[in-house]
Amino acid sequence: MPIKFIVGRLKGMKYSLQGGLQLIRSEASIQVQFGIAILVTIAGFYFEISRIEWMAQTLCIGLVMTAEGLNTAIEGIADFIHPDFHVKIGKIKDVAAGAVGIAALASVVVAVIIYFPKVF
Repeated sequence: MPIKFIVGRLKGMKYSLQGGLQLIRSEASIQVQFGIAILVTIAGFYFEISRIEWMAQTLCIGLVMTAEGLNTAIEGIADFIHPDFHVKIGKIKDVAAGAVGIAALASVVVAVIIYFPKVF
């Protein structure tokens, strides 16, 4: 039983990695977020941010990338279920995009808190 459990988790990790790579390769919005993540990571090394700042920054990167991935999935499901324009589908997509916006805004606030004192 434990071996079967471990094999199942490893397969799950494989699918997760494949999905993440597919997301980065195919979605312009996640490519932008990934680029920003690389830039703030470089900035973190340059400004020698603290462990707590690294944790906050890493959580923010994960939050935004996760929200972006979920938004993409929600939009894909919505388009599959109802390919034509529909008001309710439009609202669902807007809410999903709004969640990404909230995550991004919170991340910008964290970035300002971390980097503003180091730059000015």
